[in-house]
Amino acid sequence: MTELTDITTLLLSRIRDVEDYPEQGVMFKDITPLLADPVAFTALTETLAEIARRTGATKIVGLEARGFILGAPVAVSAGIGFIPVRKAGKLPGATLSQSYDLEYGSAEIEVHAEDLSAQDRVLIVDDVLATGGTAEAAIQLVRRAGAEVAGAAVLMELGFLAGRPRLEAALDGAPLEALITV
Repeated sequence: MTELTDITTLLLSRIRDVEDYPEQGVMFKDITPLLADPVAFTALTETLAEIARRTGATKIVGLEARGFILGAPVAVSAGIGFIPVRKAGKLPGATLSQSYDLEYGSAEIEVHAEDLSAQDRVLIVDDVLATGGTAEAAIQLVRRAGAEVAGAAVLMELGFLAGRPRLEAALDGAPLEALITV
């Protein structure tokens, strides 16, 4: 337990609060100081890689865009593949797409159809769990590609936005791990 407390303390010390960004009244959690600190970034990467190993993941799916920054080194550290899930229209070739609702409107994400198979167990990695909409859409994409969802892991959960129940329902028993909850 001390190790988890130590990593949480380290990560929290490297996340900067930015008031009124991107709009008035919002307290933005900026992870760029964490990424700039090689000790903190390595600790984060290794902690997420351990989750990947523990869940038996064979691939990491990173959600655009900060999920790419976190997920790719986690995949390398865990010795498994990395699959980007992008906004619609950003991937060449055959893709699977999934629409999801936003507060005002909808959005769509895509994955290369051939990058996942029935033999894959996928850990979804992102920086923040907010309302859970994007991660839920990624879960649906992974399953439509025929792969199994091993779980989801995020650096930070914004508990006040209540995305956890939505994502846990979508995960259908697979674990959801947040290293920090604010």
